[in-house]
Amino acid sequence: MALLYAGIDEAGYGPMLGPLCVAQSSFVLGNWELGDKAPDLWCILGAIVSRTKRDAKIKIPIADSKQLKLANSSKIQHPLVHLERAVLTFLAARDGSFPTTDIQLFESLGVRFEDRPWYAGEPIELPLGRAHDLLAIDASHLRTVMHKTGIGLLDLHVRVVDVTEYNEIYHARRSKSAALERGLLDHLQTIHAHQRRQNYTRIVCDRQGGRMRYQSMLLQVFEHLETQEESPRVSRYTHGDELGILLTPKADNAYFPVALASMAAKFVRELAMMRFNRYWASRNPELKPTAGYVQDARRWLAEMHDQITAEERQAMVRHA
Repeated sequence: MALLYAGIDEAGYGPMLGPLCVAQSSFVLGNWELGDKAPDLWCILGAIVSRTKRDAKIKIPIADSKQLKLANSSKIQHPLVHLERAVLTFLAARDGSFPTTDIQLFESLGVRFEDRPWYAGEPIELPLGRAHDLLAIDASHLRTVMHKTGIGLLDLHVRVVDVTEYNEIYHARRSKSAALERGLLDHLQTIHAHQRRQNYTRIVCDRQGGRMRYQSMLLQVFEHLETQEESPRVSRYTHGDELGILLTPKADNAYFPVALASMAAKFVRELAMMRFNRYWASRNPELKPTAGYVQDARRWLAEMHDQITAEERQAMVRHA
């Protein structure tokens, strides 16, 4: 029997500029039986992956992206080195090779941005922070370990909710979390399609804010769900033994597929902001780059006040 084990997480929920990225990673475990312990992919793939940066010389760190992204001021390593390494090696383990530009990466992950000039321009070459040959060795080792343990990467996908869509959802629903829900539902639809080909499915989502009740949302995708628990600790839903859905805070620290999704979402958002800053620097070479978070976004908008049109401002600034 086989288990579909999926995780969903986001990056960019709080910023004022740039996209909200919601990602999912889905694995198939070919040797899983009902009654087995919850799979711990850090343990199963322990010969090649690690929970921390401390083992990065010999293993691929997989964890909450906030723990693994280095400071933008880092001089020794590229700030995205760990995020890039994980995303590219897992794609290569599945596909046989990894993308060598950001455009190829976006295609591999199903990423679609708005048609805006600040997302256009020449491809950004990858990898940014690790030698191509070293990544190829990582990918080969990872592929071997996954094959031996009966684990396959089924899907790694990033849904972009860009500013126009984000603002439309916010004004229609008067809820910032509704934009996140849009990305979550799209991923759940995809996982549901995969579910029909597997014996069992377990889905874990990182939970944002204080919301605890998700059944009405989940019933838009999955029928006949039963609520097992809705508490500050966890929201849990099941359909017999076949399906289990868990939403819990800080899931990216506790569940491997959520951690990998977190890294993919953050990597895509950071590349989008690299494009954003490259475009505006071409119009104002003295402009300091921004990551898009509220305080610095306000600084950036103040510095660019006389150089952006009302239409450009409307297209790039979130309303909540």
